[in-house]
Amino acid sequence: LMIMQHERQEIIEYGKLLISKGLTKGTGGNLSICNREEGMMALTPSGVDYYDITPADIVLLDIQTGEVKDGNAVPSSECDMHRIFYKYRSDLNALVHTHSDYATSLSCLNEGLPAIDYLVAVAGPDVRCAKYATYGTVELARNAFEAMKDRNVVLLANHGIIAGGMDMKSAFNAVEQIEFCCGLYYRARCMGKPVILPEDEMLRMIERFKNYGRKPEQHESI
Repeated sequence: LMIMQHERQEIIEYGKLLISKGLTKGTGGNLSICNREEGMMALTPSGVDYYDITPADIVLLDIQTGEVKDGNAVPSSECDMHRIFYKYRSDLNALVHTHSDYATSLSCLNEGLPAIDYLVAVAGPDVRCAKYATYGTVELARNAFEAMKDRNVVLLANHGIIAGGMDMKSAFNAVEQIEFCCGLYYRARCMGKPVILPEDEMLRMIERFKNYGRKPEQHESI
């Protein structure tokens, strides 16, 4: 049996979703999952169509050293940007980087996403934009890491978005929700001056999202 078979399959599945949900074009973007017990991360290969990726193409890298441990293909050029999060943050076990329309448009203004909607709370109180650096560089990895402190999502200047989560489902959900909110922000700014939610409301939302899907707390009666 192939090592980290489950992670490889999940990356393939979610890679296809990036395309089918219109969150990237061509081979743009990359996905990874970290296996803490193995001390390795599974990462999409460079330049392979998402519908052509096989489990053997998924590259396994050592989280501490970046050394390739398994996989037939060349690892994604953004391997350092994925690895830096797994190496220095224990709260993230999956990452999705993509070039979705609205998030990338906003990144081209070198602006972050303010609290336009309560859904921004999947990322944090807001989303910052990391300083520009050439793709595939350690500099970009460091800029992304710095700007994503205390957050799950960051915009990459003139490039795209990266989101993390405890698992692939939550990382992918964060990309989808923030892309939706970037679209709202774009349209609201076209129409006028968006009203931004106050930080105390966003902190309340972050708390509520932690319990989402669990038994609700008692609310005052209507």
